Amino acid sequence: MYAFRKPFTVATFEGQSFFGIDYKILLIIAQVIGYTLSKFLGIKIISEMKSNKRMLYLIGFIMFAELALLGFAIISAPFNMVCLFLNGLPLGMIWGIVFSYLEGRKTTEILGVVLCSSFIVSSGVVKSVGKYVMDSLGFSELWMPFITGLLFIIPLTFFTILLEKLPPPTLTDQKSRTHRKPLNKAERFQLYKVFAFPLTLIIVFYVFVTGVRDFRDNFAREIWDTLGYKDSIGIYAFSEIPIAITVLLIMAFIGSVKNNYKAFKYYHIVLLLGGLVIGLSTTALQLQVINPVVWMILSGFGMYVCYIPFQGLFFDRMIATFKIESNVGFLIYIADAFGYLGSVLILLYKNFGKGSISYLSFFTYMVYVVAFIAIGLAVLSYTFFKNKYRNKLKINTLIYEQ
Repeated sequence: MYAFRKPFTVATFEGQSFFGIDYKILLIIAQVIGYTLSKFLGIKIISEMKSNKRMLYLIGFIMFAELALLGFAIISAPFNMVCLFLNGLPLGMIWGIVFSYLEGRKTTEILGVVLCSSFIVSSGVVKSVGKYVMDSLGFSELWMPFITGLLFIIPLTFFTILLEKLPPPTLTDQKSRTHRKPLNKAERFQLYKVFAFPLTLIIVFYVFVTGVRDFRDNFAREIWDTLGYKDSIGIYAFSEIPIAITVLLIMAFIGSVKNNYKAFKYYHIVLLLGGLVIGLSTTALQLQVINPVVWMILSGFGMYVCYIPFQGLFFDRMIATFKIESNVGFLIYIADAFGYLGSVLILLYKNFGKGSISYLSFFTYMVYVVAFIAIGLAVLSYTFFKNKYRNKLKINTLIYEQ
């Protein structure tokens, strides 16, 4: 999916602006608005989707996104930004479709971690491919996204067919992780009502971590250029590989924990760890204790170790811990919808509120905000769920004794 969404961000579109806004920011905003709308639509579509429709939706959405990139290449600027809006519109639902194949299994975390780690690396890889398409194959900044997407259509179709061949969760899986089912509107409302406090905190945090992570992703070229790596093609992929491996190992460890509540507690510890790493590594860079590459890896690790659990793993354990008959898709998409709305707001804030500072300085400023909120969320969320779990155990004990 990233091959159809992220390659255009490696282009700089230098010196172009329309309506008083940098052209690249306009393009990113257009795509993110489409992506955000897709997330809001996904709250209903993904949470209600039947398993026999998943492959049709997945391939259909990707093809629509690729055709939009063709329009982006053909239509003149700035009108072609509408094509990036159309490109983002279906792509926001791809993650929920893919994760629906994996949820509700004893191996969900292992599978989910591999999937999450792949998108950490893939974002960097497709940028490197996009830069290669421009620098070595000679395609323009406008045609590069479409050409890059073409290179990935056959592999994507092949792996979608393999996903479709996955057997459904077994009875043992369902006993361990709770039966998963589509949710109607009333059921979605009731689920949110019961866990309103932590879910609201998660949404607030997710607004910032998604916006800043997306900013890091979209303006990686500008950040690395400022850090002194302007001529490096491979730095985008190289810097993300150690992040992916480390996050994979941590999440795999949590995935090996059979006790759902204990694993759920570990996700809160990881969230606290991520906030501390982001804040301390950024301070270390400013004190010149570490070099820029180490900082980008450490801050990226902190960002992703906070971000990835909310791509489904945290919610999967939450459902299993409290024995809720529902699905992860609803919880992912209610967080993602507001998260990408936050991404748009952060871009607008950068352009109109902090337009005079560099992308690197703005990113540095924002990571401190994420670090502070991550630490606060970890403490407050864990306190709520710990009390909720104790009450659940007391209620179960009383029922059993009666």
